[in-house]
Amino acid sequence: MLSVPGACAAWLGVPGVALAGGQLEEPLMDSVRTALTSAVSNQAPPEPLFSSTEARIMYLRWLGTMSDKLRKRKPEWEVRRDFLQTVWYESKRAGLDTSLVMGLIQVESAFRKFAVSPVGARGYMQVMPFWTRVIGDGDAGKLFHMQTNLRFGCVILRHYLDREKGDVYMALGRYNGSRGKAPYPNAVFAAQRNFVFDEKVTSA
Repeated sequence: MLSVPGACAAWLGVPGVALAGGQLEEPLMDSVRTALTSAVSNQAPPEPLFSSTEARIMYLRWLGTMSDKLRKRKPEWEVRRDFLQTVWYESKRAGLDTSLVMGLIQVESAFRKFAVSPVGARGYMQVMPFWTRVIGDGDAGKLFHMQTNLRFGCVILRHYLDREKGDVYMALGRYNGSRGKAPYPNAVFAAQRNFVFDEKVTSA
């Protein structure tokens, strides 16, 4: 929930205050740093590619379903479409469940592009600025760019999942800087349920 100052900031169109925590800066092995740097530096545009017509149709169904869910938060169709397309692209690119990424974004920033937490985390996925120094070009201002923020966030979450050997609960704790504590992972899991897409559903 937004604080009063955060609500006012959002209303005035300036970066809103987010109440999420932040990732902790930890030493990275050179090989890990190189892999992460490579993962965030590939600036391929978020253009979904499909192996079949059925896969494309499934994506369009997902897009329509998620668009309906975000209509109140992002009233403009083009903005909503571009956001969802990028979430889908970056989550798939990182090998993440799109519903998990959507749930994390809801908890971290309430889908606000310019959200800023008290500890300085920025944007949709509340990425800490130190990441741009560790694996980026050092320009923390880019974390307010939609694709950059979503790419960093997905790459970082993938990194934490790998560190925790696939344990989503512990990886989410790392992402929030609260490893081993239940409130944050539980909040993300609860939000994730809002964005689960049943791929078995067929059109009438």
